Amino acid sequence: MQTNVIINGNCIEEMRKLPNESIDLIITDPPYLIDYQSNHRQKETRFDPIENDRGNFSMITDFLDEAERIMKPNTAIYMFCSWHNVDFFKQEFEQRFKLKNILIWKKNNHGSGDLKGSYAPKYEMILFGHKGRALLRGKRYADILEFDRVSGAKMVHPTEKPVGLIEFLIKNSSEEGDIVLDGFAGSGSTLLAARNTNRKFIGYELDKKHFQVAVDRLNK
Repeated sequence: MQTNVIINGNCIEEMRKLPNESIDLIITDPPYLIDYQSNHRQKETRFDPIENDRGNFSMITDFLDEAERIMKPNTAIYMFCSWHNVDFFKQEFEQRFKLKNILIWKKNNHGSGDLKGSYAPKYEMILFGHKGRALLRGKRYADILEFDRVSGAKMVHPTEKPVGLIEFLIKNSSEEGDIVLDGFAGSGSTLLAARNTNRKFIGYELDKKHFQVAVDRLNK
């Protein structure tokens, strides 16, 4: 099984090629199934719409099926999601894993949305669960994680997550030399975080533009 690689392809099809119980940790940020379109992105053209972000619920189901199959016993999985479809994500997640927390990533800024009709969004959710029982490393941290979001000027993907946040999760749920998998790699933040923390990585990204961005970041 090849590691330290990102593949331009459908993650579910590619994951089906992996052996049973071969992955030590999964951290992934799938489409939230909300047809994401930020006000910021409406004003510019450098980001295309997110692949499969319009009601492709079966994709999440199939991904979690494969995730459960390829994860080793007593390992952890982190899956980003938002409040919009958290009921669906949570139900599907709990059919395959023991949900331990819904972590809150406090982004230390807020989005816009409906300026007069809703409160300003300032967080995203991370489903954290076990296949078996996966012990945390180090001390016990709170379930609210404060990491600045990537600024618009530096952003290379419309839903980019900060590498520091991913490094924090990786260190808490794996050991050096372990294999970290991200099925929706985007701009490669999880893969960079894995390399920075001396882990091996496997990533998949369907969008060719985002795939190339991730390759360029890893090459740097």
